[in-house]
Amino acid sequence: MRGKTNEALDQAGRVQVAYKHLELTATAAPVAHDPLTEAAPFTIRTTEMESSQRREEGTPIFDSLDIDLVVKVLANTAFSPFFLFFVPTFYVFQGAKFSDNLVVASAIYWAIITTFWSFKWFSRLYRNQGSLVLRPPPLDWSEQIVVVTGGASGIGELLANTLAVRNVTVVVLDINPIVTENYNVTYYKCDVSKWEEVEAVSKKILEEIGEPTILVNNAGVVQGKLILDLSPEDIQQTFAVNTLSHFWVLKAFLPSLLKRKSGHIVTVSSAMGLTGAAQIADYSASKAAVIRLHESLRYELDKKYKCPQIRTTLVCPGHVLTPMFRTVKFSSSALFRFFCPSIQPVAVVKRIIAALDDQYSEDIFLPFYTNFIPYVGHLPSFLRDFVQWISGADYAMESFVKISGRRPDESPLSEDLRKQ
Repeated sequence: MRGKTNEALDQAGRVQVAYKHLELTATAAPVAHDPLTEAAPFTIRTTEMESSQRREEGTPIFDSLDIDLVVKVLANTAFSPFFLFFVPTFYVFQGAKFSDNLVVASAIYWAIITTFWSFKWFSRLYRNQGSLVLRPPPLDWSEQIVVVTGGASGIGELLANTLAVRNVTVVVLDINPIVTENYNVTYYKCDVSKWEEVEAVSKKILEEIGEPTILVNNAGVVQGKLILDLSPEDIQQTFAVNTLSHFWVLKAFLPSLLKRKSGHIVTVSSAMGLTGAAQIADYSASKAAVIRLHESLRYELDKKYKCPQIRTTLVCPGHVLTPMFRTVKFSSSALFRFFCPSIQPVAVVKRIIAALDDQYSEDIFLPFYTNFIPYVGHLPSFLRDFVQWISGADYAMESFVKISGRRPDESPLSEDLRKQ
């Protein structure tokens, strides 16, 4: 099943890149036919396009050389109970006695690591009412109807196209149409920040498509302004799209899931919902509210609606290389990129599909450093400020330009940014 997911992601990724090239070609300025006067500019545009493509797609080796790769390797070697079991066994087979220090130390280390993973395993089973010996039956993707908000770009677009390649019925809600050639993706124009539009579209979906089984609340917008520079319209848009839209989608579609007593709700928040930084206050606050909504929803499903079989997954990614945060600037040092890497949308989509496939409720934090963000606030103030300074979060938005989610009352985007 995971192999099929990877194959579908590769296909959707290639389609996405082709669409991006078509968009660039369609929106670029006309190119004159004089090779002497236009050769250099064309070369520059081609180079910029290839450079942009490399940034969005990533390079196969060096872009993956970061702390996350190291953690993956260690998780399957130095911190793997299966692997560590053979270490003391190897010493014994080589003639060492059971009382030898190497055998005892390696056995104790194996016991500690095994206990840690056992606690994580039991915690997951407890949260999902799982069996000690049996896995849930495989998810029948052909029977699923997936609603994705904000599915016209970024993570939502890749997720919708990837699921569609797997012949899943996908419904995209967005103010802009999704670029796709998959026949099983249905687009409904809808401003999910407005309850009236969500309510009207939900009735159409129930009549024309059917009752959704999976909800992915993914729509988002960022302003990138200081608090005093935010207009009332900016603040209203941020909270309407990032927070209120989650409520509207739940109000519209949760009754269908409750009736079936099954389903999956994916809440896409952000690592910035776990902390704060300069020039992103409205975004951080809206994403923090979504995290609390996710937690409250989990307990309402368990305690009030008696539907623990409806799974809930929270996604808190760090910086994702999508158009929304394209103009954010982080440190270019190799050390920073190693410990705090930006991630491709495909990494987020893989984790979301894996959670849906497993049919378990879980919290997804990626890349690896985001797992420690909730604990930073407990540090002494001088260490807290040092971590903030190291991250560069307070300066990352200084040259930020809002690309996606621009309102009609905002000034038009520059030609250079539209071509990127």
